Amino acid sequence: MRLFYTSFVLCVLSACHMTTSTCDELLSSEDAEFCKGKLKAIYPDLVVDKCMIVPQRIREKISKEWGPPQVQLPSAGEVKKYTLLMVDPDAPSRQKPSRAYWRHWLLVDIKGEALQRGDVSAVELSAYTRPTPPQGTGLHRYQFLIFEQPEGQSLSLSPQENSSRGNWDPQAFVERFGLARPVASLQFLTQNHKD
Repeated sequence: MRLFYTSFVLCVLSACHMTTSTCDELLSSEDAEFCKGKLKAIYPDLVVDKCMIVPQRIREKISKEWGPPQVQLPSAGEVKKYTLLMVDPDAPSRQKPSRAYWRHWLLVDIKGEALQRGDVSAVELSAYTRPTPPQGTGLHRYQFLIFEQPEGQSLSLSPQENSSRGNWDPQAFVERFGLARPVASLQFLTQNHKD
């Protein structure tokens, strides 16, 4: 009984900065290792500063109430520009990702000095859409990736990319504009709040 109580208290105490939403839901090592570069996504009642599973009590808010998070990268170069991608590689489910890399948000020309403060006012190529995993599809990964933009590069979506958010190929986008590898990455996992 004492072990159960101790585990329960630890889960409650770490509610907003935890890697589990219940003591039974643990991140896989692959999911835990995705986060790099001290990136933060800040929602009204949730700070995502490491890979984590969104607590059950927050899932409805993140899917129905809250708008885009404040995104902060303290190590961003002041005079550099950055691109932010937010994708769901698990659409419509992790077991059958037939619409994989659903584009939830795409910002370009983010000024480094603003990104340091968490201000991502920038050119919006895809407006923010909330994480809304379908009921019964399990946990979805929502991934934020920050890329440094080459100087003088103008980024845009092709007409085909603009026609649908699903089945997007972020790797092709990254390669087309010479974005190299992400300077920071972050993800949270959540599922439909009714599950």
